[in-house]
Amino acid sequence: MTLQTQVILQALLQHPAEELWGRKIAGLTGLMPGTVQPILIRLEQAGWVASRQESADTARFDGRPARRFFALTEDGAAKARVALATARRPTKSALQGLAGQ
Repeated sequence: MTLQTQVILQALLQHPAEELWGRKIAGLTGLMPGTVQPILIRLEQAGWVASRQESADTARFDGRPARRFFALTEDGAAKARVALATARRPTKSALQGLAGQ
């Protein structure tokens, strides 16, 4: 599991009662939207996340494009907790090496 996926799952777990959209998740995680969207799609295909499209009327009223909202499924939340608890994390020296590049 990539670090980016871990960060997205953590953000979704921190807001379990909310439906979040891609740019909101990007803001919470510090990841670029182009990184967030493909991960959310893969999580949805795996059944960890469910999504719904906002109505065009609501978006039009707010003067923006319609959003796709994402939330962890019950099964996805349980799997995310286990995956995050057992995920391999980079060592401190590896992270320092990346920062020095």
